[in-house]
Amino acid sequence: MAYIIVDPCVGVKDASCVAVCPVDCIIATDADPMMFINPSECIDCGACVPECPVNAIFAEDDVPADQKQWTPVNYEYFTLDKGAFQAKYGAMIEAAKEKNRDSEHASAALYA
Repeated sequence: MAYIIVDPCVGVKDASCVAVCPVDCIIATDADPMMFINPSECIDCGACVPECPVNAIFAEDDVPADQKQWTPVNYEYFTLDKGAFQAKYGAMIEAAKEKNRDSEHASAALYA
């Protein structure tokens, strides 16, 4: 089991979770509008969960039903090449980003 980052992170990309991860398994490129947890490196410690300001991190078995579609996004970020990942999930990620545009935690840099 790994931890999964879901919809509220998109467009926020707060790195508080990265700072507390003891194995550095939470990553994103500058171009990514959200963070991703590498499931093969995650040690299931849960240290990241309380640090997320938008409550976007869940143990895989605890991902809310309306957020389950984000589980394969987290896994496939690390298994698909970037083009295939973008083709498969780009529209979903952009829709979530637009939905979160007015969040108090939205990163202005991601919307410039």
